[in-house]
Amino acid sequence: MTDVQATAVDVPTEDGVADAYLAHPADGRPRPAVLFYQDAYGLRPHLRAMADRLAGAGYTVLVPNVFYRHGRAPVVELPEFIDPDADPSIWRRIGPVLASLTPDLVKRDADGYLRWLAASPLAADGPVAVTGYCMGSRLALWTAGSHPDRVAAVAGFHGGRLATDDVDSPHLEARNITAELYFGHADADPSLPEEQIVRFEEELTAAGVRHTCEVYPGAAHGYTQADTPAYHPEAAERHWAALLDLLDRTF
Repeated sequence: MTDVQATAVDVPTEDGVADAYLAHPADGRPRPAVLFYQDAYGLRPHLRAMADRLAGAGYTVLVPNVFYRHGRAPVVELPEFIDPDADPSIWRRIGPVLASLTPDLVKRDADGYLRWLAASPLAADGPVAVTGYCMGSRLALWTAGSHPDRVAAVAGFHGGRLATDDVDSPHLEARNITAELYFGHADADPSLPEEQIVRFEEELTAAGVRHTCEVYPGAAHGYTQADTPAYHPEAAERHWAALLDLLDRTF
């Protein structure tokens, strides 16, 4: 792992300015870029630590506050250890913010994030990778489908609602995606039941999308998030191995 430098940055979008966290190798040389999409809990110390680890592996990592329309991060004040079972008010506060982020807004914001990376001297020329966690997995798919010329790889971990009956369900982006995909599903995830897992992979296969989808046994929804009760250390390490393998193949 290489030394990492990190800073807060502001990313212009069509609708305003998204505050973001940027991590990159400290030598300042341009590196392959990764757009990192948050879970519903938002930009916070644990996600910054994850971005630092990814940057230490040789990548320039941008983590935008996708809820920027509601203010700068933290949009919702959270405890150091996030346990919605202990404090049900957490989801009551996050829910309306999450619901306001429509697929159209995600795609519009992605324009800004990708333009910013393309202009950054810290990002290597060429397409980027996108990784997302929980809700971020959906954002990653919408981004890849709306920007096929800019996204070469997509990873999603413990994503939910990936293949619903909605007209804008993320799995329907498969017809537009040219990237290679890797998805690590949580085991027995109520937000991604078996029928959605099957529908998701069938859509990818029918569209000719290069992909790998795996279920992580015993790992609950949110298994990469060490500041929550869902954290599963073995599954989290498996996710790092799969993500870095995808990036190594892509860049």
